[in-house]
Amino acid sequence: MGWNDWAHYQCDITEQTVTGNADALVSSGLAAKGYTTVTVDDCWMAGSRDSAGNLVADPVKFPHGMAWLGSYLHGKGLKFGIYEDAGSSTCGGYPGSGQPQGGGGDHFAKDAASFAAWGVDYLKLDGCNVWTAAGQSQEQAYRQAYDAQAAALRASGRAITFSESAPAYFQSGEWGNPSWFSVLGWVGQDGQLWREGYDIATYNASAPNASRWGSVLSNYGYNRWIGRYAKPGNWNDPDFLIAGDGGLSDDESRSQVALWSMMAAPLILSSDVAHLSSAALSALGDTDLVALDQDSAGRQAAVVSSNGSTDVLTRPLANGDRAVAVLNRTAGARSISTALSAVGLTGCTVNAKDLWTGASSSTSTALTATVPAHGTAVWRLTPQGCAAAVPTGQLTGNGAKCADDSNSSTTDGNPVILYGCTGNANQRWTTNSDGTIRTLGKCLTESGTSAGSWVVLAGCGGAGQQWTARADGTVANTASGLCLDVYGGGSADGTRLDAWTCGAGQANQAWSLPL
Repeated sequence: MGWNDWAHYQCDITEQTVTGNADALVSSGLAAKGYTTVTVDDCWMAGSRDSAGNLVADPVKFPHGMAWLGSYLHGKGLKFGIYEDAGSSTCGGYPGSGQPQGGGGDHFAKDAASFAAWGVDYLKLDGCNVWTAAGQSQEQAYRQAYDAQAAALRASGRAITFSESAPAYFQSGEWGNPSWFSVLGWVGQDGQLWREGYDIATYNASAPNASRWGSVLSNYGYNRWIGRYAKPGNWNDPDFLIAGDGGLSDDESRSQVALWSMMAAPLILSSDVAHLSSAALSALGDTDLVALDQDSAGRQAAVVSSNGSTDVLTRPLANGDRAVAVLNRTAGARSISTALSAVGLTGCTVNAKDLWTGASSSTSTALTATVPAHGTAVWRLTPQGCAAAVPTGQLTGNGAKCADDSNSSTTDGNPVILYGCTGNANQRWTTNSDGTIRTLGKCLTESGTSAGSWVVLAGCGGAGQQWTARADGTVANTASGLCLDVYGGGSADGTRLDAWTCGAGQANQAWSLPL
């Protein structure tokens, strides 16, 4: 949690900008809520290194230098974050830590030593201008660079949190591709958090009220499917909180805080903190939302249902509670009702705390609310005598489409297909302790044991009905070892699901499962 200058100021930063926002974090109470790491992004340095090859702060922008800035922040009870790049130069054209173009020695160890000497607590390493040597793939070049930076930080003698931007350079579209999945699979070995996709829309001083809501939805969109990579100490980062900054309404700002908290995302504010409204400060500092985001179980929310108008998310919490959020994507208020059974709780009562108002109520049926345009309702549910929740929700696959029991038929052998998500009951699956995946009282079934066998719906208790969800997003059949697959790599509505030899990072074999 903390603050970064980029989304509001871009390269228009100075020492005074950073210290002013740091002071505002403290005076506003946000620092006391957990927003404590203050990070200087790109453009902080001089255009070239000194004669000894060391990084130098821009003497006009930062006349006292970086060690002074670190000391200032630490004196406020804050942590000091800094930006560098894994390539030959930063995205803004300043000296990078990586190899020069054409090859040669890097500066990872030298720069890590500087950061440690300056009291840096957090490093954001971008991925512009990374040199790819002959015979290397792009991914190999990035892994070499990020591995080198991780090793240099470990050898620096100072504990420095490592934020990696590598995955963002491999993303294509909301659902992903083999290289993106592969990078997401190894970045956690080097760092603690990673930017996996698009930059959030930046503030435009000449059009301060230009909407940035589409950017928030886009970053939420790709992040919601990759919870399998998140765990305590490893976090998917869908980029900065811009809640309260120009371009979002109060309801949109609350939505971003709620969605990021449901996704266990880093809460890194990027705004002019001193000019945040009271509504923005209330949303950003909501103690219940911060506690949700920082829950020690570290499990990212999964999508229960989505239909283009509303998304329902659920997240299991460390003490046995469950969080539920409902996003209203539409331009008008909507009355919503989410059955407890739809989020895995049946035949029992829960205490439901509205995390915006603090009000609590008891229900054994459903969560109801009127959600404003672009708003998000969010509750913390404390079960009262409930059995363990059964993971319930969408089985989302290629193209961010849903596994669908064709025509809602419960006839044995009915095809299971890929289809646009509707939120209907024939797309609501449970993953069960016996290894079965069920909808409408029937089981997801591999019809044969050879590659290419169709996956169908059938009465439970037969062969080919036990499945294992694996860390790479594949779902393997226990009997055959084959993976749940969208036939032919397709993403068109109606494409059948089959069982096929498990591949590496295939988009048509990656699945987001209920929690």
